[in-house]
Amino acid sequence: MKKVKHGILGLGWFGEKHCEALAAIPNAEIYAVCTRNSERLAEVAKKFGVKKTFTDYHAMLADPELESVSITTMWDQHTTPAVAALQAGKHVFLEKPMASTVADCDAIVNSANTAKGFLMVGHICRFNPRYAAAKQEIEAGKIGKIISMYARRNLPAWVGASVLDKIGPIIGDGVHDTDLMFWFSGSRAVSAYAQTVQFRQHANPDLGHVMYRLESGASCILESVWCLPDTTPFQIDERLEIVGTEGSISIHDTHPNLMIVDSKGTRCPDTTYWPTIHGQLRGALRDELAYFVNCAATGEKPTVITPEESREAVRACLAAEESARTGLVVRI
Repeated sequence: MKKVKHGILGLGWFGEKHCEALAAIPNAEIYAVCTRNSERLAEVAKKFGVKKTFTDYHAMLADPELESVSITTMWDQHTTPAVAALQAGKHVFLEKPMASTVADCDAIVNSANTAKGFLMVGHICRFNPRYAAAKQEIEAGKIGKIISMYARRNLPAWVGASVLDKIGPIIGDGVHDTDLMFWFSGSRAVSAYAQTVQFRQHANPDLGHVMYRLESGASCILESVWCLPDTTPFQIDERLEIVGTEGSISIHDTHPNLMIVDSKGTRCPDTTYWPTIHGQLRGALRDELAYFVNCAATGEKPTVITPEESREAVRACLAAEESARTGLVVRI
């Protein structure tokens, strides 16, 4: 089996998760890793047996054997390396959100539309089997026309504290549910109204609530609270309710699908996105990257998510953040 030679740019917690997922994909080779932190670079390279290491991503992209890359830097550092990778002819897996401004999203999409390689943005929820099953039911016409959706994606305070100085809850997690709502309905938002609450000393609010009106006429509500009690036994309370003219769908991807009680208390480990099973990382992240790698191996452009769809989710979330700042309904 020919292995796709893949590089990872950005070796924070999620960059390492990409390495774990790629190590479990038979036709993927972790060919190169890149970060400016030389100590971290050596640590990850040793853990995964990677020989090619770079502190400059331009040098990594200049390697003619490199076929594809993951970009797992912070969202406001996506644009320049993504455009550079596409211009270098590489296939690009870009973590969500696509970028921190609509103008930057436009630059990435425009580069992707003229590039030799393709771009796929990591909207992992499309590879969650529950959301994928819901999409199939909706496409089969089982619930009629969607008129209402409610999403809930809440995290314990300690998780929120680890990222709130870098990104806020509406774009940070709400982008998942915004994308899912657009995917399910085949529509997009025409207006957004949002409110936030901040009580801790971070750069971004602790929680956000959003209401979208879609072009289709559907009303959508999105809840993203990053300050559940630290004693919460799970890392995410994730739900989505979809109501159509002829039926409804309920998705609960949260406690108690697996609950463990021991001397330290109660915990509910992840069983969906990146669980370790039989010594290897499995779940939606691995499935998502395996899909990307298979597309790179065959030269077939990904169809599960398009760059334009990813940009639309960012556009809506940024409009919601503007609404929260101004207190006004924002037309999109």
